Amino acid sequence: MRIHELKRRLREAGAGPIHEHRILRLWSHALPRNSGKRRPESFFPSSLLAALPSIEAELAGLARIHAVHPGADGSERLLVALADGQTVESVLLPRDGLCISSQVGCAVGCQFCMTGREGLLRQLGSAEIIAQVALARLRRPVRKVVFMGMGEPAHNLDNVMEAIDLLGTAGNIGHKNLVFSTVGDPRVFERLHQGSVRPALALSLHTTKAELRRKLLPRAPNMTPEELVTASDRYARATGYPIQYQWTLLEGVNDGEEEIEGIVRLLSGRYGVLNMIPFNAVDGVAFSRPSWERCEQIARTLRQRGILTKLRYSAGQDVDGGCGQLRARAAEVQVPLRRAEDWR
Repeated sequence: MRIHELKRRLREAGAGPIHEHRILRLWSHALPRNSGKRRPESFFPSSLLAALPSIEAELAGLARIHAVHPGADGSERLLVALADGQTVESVLLPRDGLCISSQVGCAVGCQFCMTGREGLLRQLGSAEIIAQVALARLRRPVRKVVFMGMGEPAHNLDNVMEAIDLLGTAGNIGHKNLVFSTVGDPRVFERLHQGSVRPALALSLHTTKAELRRKLLPRAPNMTPEELVTASDRYARATGYPIQYQWTLLEGVNDGEEEIEGIVRLLSGRYGVLNMIPFNAVDGVAFSRPSWERCEQIARTLRQRGILTKLRYSAGQDVDGGCGQLRARAAEVQVPLRRAEDWR
């Protein structure tokens, strides 16, 4: 289901704009119909009241939590089962954040990510995207939503933008707390600023070397790191939200002095922050994370060189929660071992 189809059904059942907004708000917040001061019997038209049970049952059937994997850091990794039996992953983050998926699988094939091993299986409808938020809100408050789960949001742009529009209105998420994460796609830079809800942007950069980036992200759009950073910086200055440049630290691959110099050259004077995340171990992949001391040294050097840098750990590493691993483990997917040396 897509949100515009849901809105059409509500209108056909007699809903006006105020009724539609309330239903979308209740659904996206996982609240029962009788929440609030106004009773449904006196607020909704009788025709809408008659249609709501069927619509609500369909929305409730979009997704359910199949498994929960709590982390020591306060995160919870959720394996979410969809109506057709496919599964995706969501992560409840500390401090009221939620990471959600936009696709079942992914077509980009990042060599350090489990999600792309099966390729793209299907797109998520915009209502399935919101359903992940509603399920999470049954467990705890959600005030920030990041599209950093399974899938490349740019490859499902219509559904993701429709979900972002709802989350930034009836869903009551601040626009800067909606984060669209992408490997970089010209359509992203064209479309994001056109919506009434303009999210913050996170760019998966990972290296300043164009040839290495093509190896690590083999099916990402053919834009150079320089082109990606220039387009991202333009969006950041137009929205007032700094870009989050994502960098997965891979030992012996993108943690050397040459990359440090490349980062300084590429990001100096840019409106953004560099998030460095030590590699989260993935079954079947021979990459490894640098030592924490080396990670700290890299971050410290970059800060001294004028690059705003944050060193982060991926939530839930203690439960082997790299994106795609819960789904792969549930499906008992076997993947061939790859050597990190192949991507240097």
